[in-house]
Amino acid sequence: MATILHPSSFLSSSSSSSTTTTTTTTKPPIPPPFSGPHATLSPPPSKPLLIKLTTTLTATALATTILTTTSPSLADSPTTYHIYYGTAASAANYGGYGGNSDKKASAEYIYDVPDGWKERLVSKVEKGTNGTDSEFYNPKKKTEKEYLTYLAGFRQLAPKDAVLNNLALSDVNLQDIIANADSVTSEERKDENGQLYYDYEIDGVTAHSLITVTCAKNKLYAHFVNAPAPEWKKDQDTLRHIHQSFKTVG
Repeated sequence: MATILHPSSFLSSSSSSSTTTTTTTTKPPIPPPFSGPHATLSPPPSKPLLIKLTTTLTATALATTILTTTSPSLADSPTTYHIYYGTAASAANYGGYGGNSDKKASAEYIYDVPDGWKERLVSKVEKGTNGTDSEFYNPKKKTEKEYLTYLAGFRQLAPKDAVLNNLALSDVNLQDIIANADSVTSEERKDENGQLYYDYEIDGVTAHSLITVTCAKNKLYAHFVNAPAPEWKKDQDTLRHIHQSFKTVG
C-alpha cells in the first residue's frame, strides 16, 4: 500500500538544509608571515648562477689539491746505471787495434756508470805515462768523476800506506786531496774468490775521494771516485755505489 507523505515532511527537510548552511564554520583569517629581518627569504639562485658557483668551487678545489700535493722531485728519482767493461789494454792496442775489439769478451775489470754520465776519451799518451785506462764524468758537475788506472808488473799488494803513497806520486790531484784531507781511512777486504782489495776514503775540505786498489793478472788496478765536497754531500749514495761496483773479472 502506498505511503502518503505529509507536506510537513518537505518543510522539515528544507529547514534542515537551511540549518546546515547557516552553521558552517568560517576559518579565521591567516595572519601575514612574520616580516622581521631574519624572515626575509631570498629567491633561489637561477640556473646560470648555480653553474657558475659549481665551476668556481670545482676550480678552487682543484687548485688546492695541486698546491697541497708534493710534486715528485728529480732528485728523489732512483739513479740507473750501466756496466762499463774495461780491457786495460796497452797503449799499442788502444781502441782495439792489434787485439780483441769486443770489450765485454776481453774485459779485465768492470764498474757501474750512472746513466747520463759522459766518457772522456783517454789518449795514448795518458795510457803510456800514468796508466789511465778509462774515465767518466757527470756533465752537470764535471769535477764529479770516476776513472781507473793500472800498472803492469805487480803480483801482489804492498802494505796499504805504501800503496796509497805510490798512487799519489803519479796523480797530482790525489796529492792535493791527501794534502788537504781532514781524515784518511783504509781497510782490507776479500771477494768471493779470495782476492784482496784495499779501500781508501779521503775526506778533505774541498774534495772527497774513494779509491779501491787490487792486483790481478800481474797488474795493479786503482779505481777512483772523486767529487768536490759540496757535491759529495748531495750525491754520496750514488758515488758510493760506483765505488763499490768495481771489481776485476776474467
